[in-house]
Amino acid sequence: ENPTMLYPAALREAFRRTGAALGHPVTEAEAAELGGSVPAWPAFDDSVEALAVLKEHYRLIILSNVDRAGFAGSNRRLQVEFDDILTAEDIGSYKPNPANFRALARLAEERGHTGRLLQVAQSLFHDHVPARDAGLPGVWINRRHDRPGWGATPDPGATVTPDAEYPSLRAFAHAVQEAFD
Repeated sequence: ENPTMLYPAALREAFRRTGAALGHPVTEAEAAELGGSVPAWPAFDDSVEALAVLKEHYRLIILSNVDRAGFAGSNRRLQVEFDDILTAEDIGSYKPNPANFRALARLAEERGHTGRLLQVAQSLFHDHVPARDAGLPGVWINRRHDRPGWGATPDPGATVTPDAEYPSLRAFAHAVQEAFD
């Protein structure tokens, strides 16, 4: 609807609309609190360790649906230096928009990494379907492997078979480490 809207504003608006649709109006203060919470969102408990292992062997690029300020808070908690960070704010659209994956491909080409990208993500809908459409191989971090449904992400609505699947980022990082040992 508004692909250039910064994530906090989009989150505030989605919260307002959801509350209204459910018959529970959201106050401006509540919407502002949720919108401003992004920099404080916790990382998954395996992220710090796993990213440190992956950084030993690969360049890491973040393709994030949040804005720069929101990701800055996450980045501090992740304790790893990413080689590049692409946010929805930088690109002017949100995943699953193909523009996000074109921006990633352009960045990889600028850095001389064409043909060497691997999409590692949890959301089939936001990440794996559009990444596959862009020709990228993928590793699915299936954090809901032991539970039904899609969690906070929509049903992908398309059949996508990632190249590999792990129940956690930690499990993937351990497999990578074993391959290099």
